[in-house]
Amino acid sequence: MENCIFCKIVRGEIPSKKVYEDDEILAFHDINPVTPVHFLIIPKRHIASLFEAEPGHFAVLGRCLGMAGGLAREQGAGDGFRTIVNTGRVGRQEVYHVHIHVLGGPETLPPMIVRRGQ
Repeated sequence: MENCIFCKIVRGEIPSKKVYEDDEILAFHDINPVTPVHFLIIPKRHIASLFEAEPGHFAVLGRCLGMAGGLAREQGAGDGFRTIVNTGRVGRQEVYHVHIHVLGGPETLPPMIVRRGQ
C-alpha cells in the first residue's frame, strides 16, 4: 500500500531501528516504547489486519509469531514477554498493517486487562 507507514518502512522510505529482517518479515523498535524491550514484527507483504488474513497469509503470520521468542531474548527479555496484536477499531489498531508488539524487560509487566468487578 502506497501510504501505509509500515510499507514505507519496508521499502526503506522511512528509517527504522531494525531488530531483524529477511525476505518475508521485518522487526524493528517501536518509536514510542512502553517497556524496556518493545519492538514490532510485521510481514513485509501488506495485510491490513487479522480480519483480512487469508489462508495464503498463514505461513508468514506464523513465522512472525514464531520469531518472537528468539528476538525477545536477543533484545533483553530474558524472563518472558508479552505479544499484542491489536485488530480493528475496537481492538485499538492504529496502523492498518498487521503488526505484533513484543514487550518485555527485566521487570514484571503490568496486568494486561483489568477484569470487571476488580
